[in-house]
Amino acid sequence: MTDRSQGTCLCQAVRFEVQGEFDRFYLCHCSRCRKGTGSAHGANLFAPGARVTWLSGEEMVRHYELPGTRHTRSFCARCGSALPRMMAAEGMVIVPAGSLDSPVTVKPTAHICMASRAAWEDGLRDAPRFDGLPA
Repeated sequence: MTDRSQGTCLCQAVRFEVQGEFDRFYLCHCSRCRKGTGSAHGANLFAPGARVTWLSGEEMVRHYELPGTRHTRSFCARCGSALPRMMAAEGMVIVPAGSLDSPVTVKPTAHICMASRAAWEDGLRDAPRFDGLPA
């Protein structure tokens, strides 16, 4: 049986469904993923042979490919949220984990590109944690 996961962008203009099984979940710390997410790392699920169906808002989906690299991003033109993208040559769908509304049941496979991680990331483990906003 094929797994089905659904997701949306932040403004809800784009809704999608991914049919296929996620076989890898990488947390990428390269500078390109950090710039693309504005965070310590990208968190992407990989689904070989999967299919993305745009349930609404397909016309809002934009794609960016960094020239001379394999680095690509898909995102909502209105809110900028990261969205799934297809790597046609590899037959692979890459889904930003945070874009899914369905539960992510796959555990991260690995942290990758650690050699280029942000210097401030090493202190994240010791930072205070709050269930909501700090007082």
